Amino acid sequence: MSCAFAEIERSSWDGPRNVLQQLVGSWCLRRSIDNGASMTGRAVITDKNDGQFGYREQGQLRLSDGRLIDAERCYIFAEDAAGFRVLFSESPPRLFHRIALSRVGPNLIGDGIHLCGDDRYDSRYEFRVDGSFIVRHGVVGPRKRYTIETRYCRQA
Repeated sequence: MSCAFAEIERSSWDGPRNVLQQLVGSWCLRRSIDNGASMTGRAVITDKNDGQFGYREQGQLRLSDGRLIDAERCYIFAEDAAGFRVLFSESPPRLFHRIALSRVGPNLIGDGIHLCGDDRYDSRYEFRVDGSFIVRHGVVGPRKRYTIETRYCRQA
């Protein structure tokens, strides 16, 4: 797998209504968690041709104690008037959060909130002018407290 996070091809995002279509393909991902854990891997986004897009990531999660674990996660992204919805890939699908995108300078940015019991996920999606994107989740509550940042670039 070849990824060049430092040398990303220049690109632009058409707008909120087309962002999911532009995500179709393979992406390298690099995730950091503020507890010292990290993950590298690959995400593949596929068009299901019904306004929904499959998201599947696989990689190696390095825990803060150095142990390596194979990791996998699936979501469904669905078109929405001002952006998209992210759903847990279960039957039936359940809403994780809704992201309304707006242009901030050359980038598209959107925020979402998810309540998991008494814990709260504050998420931000940033689609950058260089063609990469970043997803941040800040999680706070009585059972959870951490920040996750995942950077994506097109797989070469």
